[in-house]
Amino acid sequence: MTSNTAIKVTNLTHTVTSNTGNLTILKGINMEIKESESVAIVGSSGSGKSTLLGLLAGLDVNTSGDILVYDQPFSGQSEEKRALIRGEHVGFVFQSFHLLPSLQAIENVMLPAELKGDKDARVKAEALLEKVGLSHRLTHYPRQLSGGEQQRVAIARAFASNPKILFADEPTGNLDEENGKLIIQLLFDLNRSQGTTLVMVTHDNELAKMCDRQLVMSAGQLTEKSL
Repeated sequence: MTSNTAIKVTNLTHTVTSNTGNLTILKGINMEIKESESVAIVGSSGSGKSTLLGLLAGLDVNTSGDILVYDQPFSGQSEEKRALIRGEHVGFVFQSFHLLPSLQAIENVMLPAELKGDKDARVKAEALLEKVGLSHRLTHYPRQLSGGEQQRVAIARAFASNPKILFADEPTGNLDEENGKLIIQLLFDLNRSQGTTLVMVTHDNELAKMCDRQLVMSAGQLTEKSL
């Protein structure tokens, strides 16, 4: 593996048990993503792209095959070990924001850094919220924020632990066009300014075209789209 490889996946499969028997969602996925790349994973609903993203981020466990994140194996690891690797390397932005409703915006953003024992968590959170245009919303709770504002808080939170890789699952899916464009700009600005590897699942063709590469998921298999 070359030194600038952020993610390497070899023969990855994922099977779940349903009422009608075993269902194989991912079938022998092979892929490699370089450091600082932006990669879009596209495909129809049910094709397995969100499942793949969750496995790459260590949020779920694959059935077979290997996932390496900066040479560290995700596959076969305990939840505790995966959490340590996630804390070191990974940020995640969800379509539904996943902010903690009982915490203010500043507290939501501080949380990842606080969990790592960072004494400058508040200063860094304030700087990130200013970067995403929310310095006037520090003490607002999620219920007091619009959808676009909540997603901007979620992006700030994802970058609070200085991740080397940012995973985003339909980051504009719950937003109107204007807020969607703002979120896209933020993601790519942070990708460029911090050299963060960006891997996103999206239905938005225009967003996908902005990435360095497009990977197409179809019936559990992955191919690269020629640009």
